[in-house]
Amino acid sequence: MTTLSAAILLFLILDPLGNIPVFLSLLKPLTPQRRRFVLARELLIALSVLFVFLWAGQYLLAAMHLRQESVSIAGGIVLFLIGLRMIFPPAEGLFGDSGDGEPFIVPLAIPLVAGPSGMAAVMLLGTQQPDRMGDWSLALILAWAATALILFSATWLYRLLGRRVLIAVERLMGMLLVALSVQMFLDGVATYLSLPVG
Repeated sequence: MTTLSAAILLFLILDPLGNIPVFLSLLKPLTPQRRRFVLARELLIALSVLFVFLWAGQYLLAAMHLRQESVSIAGGIVLFLIGLRMIFPPAEGLFGDSGDGEPFIVPLAIPLVAGPSGMAAVMLLGTQQPDRMGDWSLALILAWAATALILFSATWLYRLLGRRVLIAVERLMGMLLVALSVQMFLDGVATYLSLPVG
């Protein structure tokens, strides 16, 4: 996997276009200046969490005695389910009622930006080819920067594109994510079948 393809994969998983309505709804009570501050804070927290999983993921797997193939197969299944939810979103929304007050860490940073699928994906990248951590770090930064740019432009994009177009784009991204998840699952199964069970 190239750095660019890894960045595209992570960008699809972070799903900034799908998150626009949720971010706008949660940040609506805040003043524009405070809204920008909260958004920047939450994005930096999400980036930090993803970097922890990228760099410490291989040690976590080693401590739990998990093979890379297991993570690849599990990651493929999780991404498949996330992709299906992007294509067929539940009626009650992804996270239900978020309560009142300024959001802090949950749900903006985690799980909207740094969700389980993003954590699993960066951990998978770091454990499959630990000699390319620089490439994976660059891919993560590129995906995060594109996500941040879109979320900072959320109000403008929502007015320009409208809810229907954003939903259509999110479903298209969900289709791409489903295809990538199936490939990840098949790669994990193929690697597992080619190795002795132990």
